Amino acid sequence: MAAPLTLTTAISYPNGRPHIGHAYEAIASDAIARSARLAGRDVFFQTGTDEHGLKMAQTARGRGRTPRDLADEMSSYFKEMVQSLNISHDRFIRTSEPEHYEASQAIWRAMEANGDLYLGRYEGWYSVRDEAFYDESELIDGEGGERLSPQGTPVEWTVEESWFFRLSAYQQPLLDLYARHPDFIRPESRRNEVLRFVEGGLSDLSVSRTSFDWGVPVPDSPGHVMYVWVDALTNYLTGCGYPNDTARMAKWWSDASDIRHIIGKDIVRFHTVYWPAFLMSAKISLPDQVFGHGFVLNRGEKMSKSLGNVADPLELAGRFGVDALRYFLLAEVNFGNDGSYSAEAIVQRANTELGNAFGNLAQRTLSFIAKNLSGRLPTYGEEGDEADVTLRTLVAQTVSEAMPAAFDAMAPHQAIEIWLKAVFACNAYIDAQAPWALRKTDPERMEAVLATLYASIAQLAVGILPVIPGSAARLLDKMGVPSEARSFACIVEDWYSPLQTSDFVLAAPTPLFPRLELAEAEGEGN
Repeated sequence: MAAPLTLTTAISYPNGRPHIGHAYEAIASDAIARSARLAGRDVFFQTGTDEHGLKMAQTARGRGRTPRDLADEMSSYFKEMVQSLNISHDRFIRTSEPEHYEASQAIWRAMEANGDLYLGRYEGWYSVRDEAFYDESELIDGEGGERLSPQGTPVEWTVEESWFFRLSAYQQPLLDLYARHPDFIRPESRRNEVLRFVEGGLSDLSVSRTSFDWGVPVPDSPGHVMYVWVDALTNYLTGCGYPNDTARMAKWWSDASDIRHIIGKDIVRFHTVYWPAFLMSAKISLPDQVFGHGFVLNRGEKMSKSLGNVADPLELAGRFGVDALRYFLLAEVNFGNDGSYSAEAIVQRANTELGNAFGNLAQRTLSFIAKNLSGRLPTYGEEGDEADVTLRTLVAQTVSEAMPAAFDAMAPHQAIEIWLKAVFACNAYIDAQAPWALRKTDPERMEAVLATLYASIAQLAVGILPVIPGSAARLLDKMGVPSEARSFACIVEDWYSPLQTSDFVLAAPTPLFPRLELAEAEGEGN
């Protein structure tokens, strides 16, 4: 039996409203979590907001508000986003929760007990926007001689008393970890970047600040709050019951668990260098995989407020539909690489693949049954025709094996490609078998064709549930597929015969994916 899956997104920094990158990460993680549940696995899926740090304190001060008041408001927008996008999270965590303060202070004490924390003086370059410290060798020159981080964000010279974590002591243990578990960091390009960074040598890490007080207090060290990444990364443990709920930790965060983080490529270092070092120091199990996905670009350009091209995911969902947006982002972008979106591209994929390929397949099949069989479900033939067997085998293998494997391999785009091939095979089958022509010449054969199509469409609807959960569930409801059959294994078993012998009658369907249209000026920008 597969190990319980603990799956997390990064927690979003809520000093601004959610953008399409936040939505992309949540949707991709949700599809993987939903797929694992359909495969019969126990899943704990967590997302949330990272609310401490100097950046939040400065933003709040600039608005004449307290940091907590600002955090309450901004976190609510991220909660609204995950609810609106049909994200099936089990826990929305906020780092301002008392429970999280307790967990953060517990891991601090564990690292201190291991001898890995010491008090010193920090002098160096700090990026408020990244909430990160950088060595001189990592900086780049900006316009006018300004020093910038590797991400191009401003840095400032900072001098203050600080607690330090002995990160330098973990250089070899980290390299040993990467060697033992080559899939710990994915994709390969991210792994290579981290390897080069760690092989270049690690300096001890400043892990507390005294210049502001919006954060988790350092135990027994008045005036110090934790460096935001100690606090932020610990959220994953908080959700799994650390430090007091040992039964919950044993299930969701232990060597017997399958623990995966899905994050943006810009924060891979924090999750694959600092985080495992903290966990090693605290004698806590390590995650199994950190997957750094790429950015979503607006027509090939990185989004920024200055360019005025930052996309509101809720506005896009309202304009095109939640499932159309979900489908587009997962189908369009090779997970792990950067991808681009535009209104035209969303409409094109939704209309051709969801509407024409799958929606039209379902519409004409179900309409034909409702009209010509008065909604009675068709009967399979005595012996399956070779074309029937071929299609049934292909669809069953697609839904019960190939798609779950692609989702588990963190490749939702591949799962959709596999699904589309089966959809196209169904369309080729209905065109070749022409049940409308068989209606007068061979009614029995017509029913066998329709039964094959009915079962295949239901299976494909279950297969695509992780991607378009709302639309697929509505189709399955319309088709009378019982909830207990809506899993990868059960939907390829004999759920159809009991439905046939029940009093179920198929009603005339309505179009599953109404055609999307672009406004006149839509093609000129978003």
